[in-house]
Amino acid sequence: MLQIKNLHKEFPKEEGTMVAIDDFTYDVKEGEFVCILGPSGCGKTTVLRIVAGLEERTSGSLMLDGKEVNGPGSDRGMVFQEFALLPWRNVRKNVEFGLEIKGLDVAERKVRSDKYIELVGLKGFESYLPKQLSGGMKQRVGIARALANDPEILLMDEPFGALDAQTRNQMQKELLRIWEETRKTVLFVTHSVDEAVFLADRVVVLTSRPSRIKEVFEVKQPRPRDRADPAFLALRKRILAELEQETIQSQQRPA
Repeated sequence: MLQIKNLHKEFPKEEGTMVAIDDFTYDVKEGEFVCILGPSGCGKTTVLRIVAGLEERTSGSLMLDGKEVNGPGSDRGMVFQEFALLPWRNVRKNVEFGLEIKGLDVAERKVRSDKYIELVGLKGFESYLPKQLSGGMKQRVGIARALANDPEILLMDEPFGALDAQTRNQMQKELLRIWEETRKTVLFVTHSVDEAVFLADRVVVLTSRPSRIKEVFEVKQPRPRDRADPAFLALRKRILAELEQETIQSQQRPA
């Protein structure tokens, strides 16, 4: 589904450039749920933004379903941490935003928005404005808006990072329910090892900047997963150890 090969990204700075991502190569299978983890500031979000077409790559290739990615497209749906809802548009109008841009007529927009509003559990809230919604409900709107365009892949940048722990756990379960119903391919960035092990088929651990793939962990536990299960805790411990080792190694590298 998604093929990333030799991805390289540099940002200009006062003297020369800063390499954010170097030789990043990875394939995401169709229908797979992949989580990306790494030290703070390592470039996780930059990888996601390049896949979304919101950030240009310096070099390397990026193919989605056999087609080269060069800029944004409706074949990719993005869900942001900050919700990114339009405050003057109600739930339905936010969900239909991309459909309006695509030029779909009113009747088709309503059919699609009804489908995804119900899918994310917001039926009855169509006329509510974002200011009337809780954080979890706002993120449900963001997910429905991304899905309404029927993308090939769903890109999620720490979508539950701004939520309280209880709401975050609930939204993780809701996201898995939605994923199991839609079987969309998901690329999900998170800081939380617990969240990654709970959600993912595979967890990709990145190095400190410049970001490369350090290790890939396959999560073999069947869903729904029990966070207290010894296998869950053992994998969580292994990933935490990998991240801790990377933090120590990065401090020993020359600046």
